Amino acid sequence: MSRTLAAVAAEASTCTRCRLAESRTQVVFGVGNPAADLLFIGEAPGFHEDKQGEPFVGAAGQLLTRMLGGIGLRREDVYIANVLRCRPPGNRDPLPDEIESCTPWLIETISIVQPVVVVTLGNFATKFVLNTSRGITSMRGGVYGWHGRKVIPTFHPAAILHGGGEKSRQFVDLQDDFALIRRTLDTAARPEPVVRDPAGPAAPSAGGTPAPSPVGDEQMELF
Repeated sequence: MSRTLAAVAAEASTCTRCRLAESRTQVVFGVGNPAADLLFIGEAPGFHEDKQGEPFVGAAGQLLTRMLGGIGLRREDVYIANVLRCRPPGNRDPLPDEIESCTPWLIETISIVQPVVVVTLGNFATKFVLNTSRGITSMRGGVYGWHGRKVIPTFHPAAILHGGGEKSRQFVDLQDDFALIRRTLDTAARPEPVVRDPAGPAAPSAGGTPAPSPVGDEQMELF
């Protein structure tokens, strides 16, 4: 029987699978509608997220909330998570073993929410989810088929703020990407039900259209 997100989050709250358990204030699992059509994936919690226990609560989160409002959505309508559930010290880049340890939480989150559209925020999340070496500048603006659902990469809100804010060219691109998210939500169908493996976390069926090259089969099978 499928677990609820609340049950998964409760288990994750005491996770000690990697070294980040020693330095975090708390696990930042995710927030939003557990049956959302739209799921956002960022990189990792930052300072404010680590203190408050909720992803995207700082200035970048405020920008994300405004962008959602621009396409008729609230934070409560979507689900927001990160590749990592714990803040790396000093906001450093996640290490490979930390990513490996945290991946099962993301797998189970996607399997439970079953979103129609997944939005990857920034380089790290995009490269991880689509297993691509291409950067966000070349990936954004496209819609990629992925196990029966759609993936739309866009800039991380923090990158917009650090790069000139609403006066920057990237902000115009971000607006275009959110318009694309709205259109894709309005036309995309719900994904097929997941197939659960009793030996491990759930993984969606492999009937979706594969993402563009370069995408490795091994990464795809995680989801």
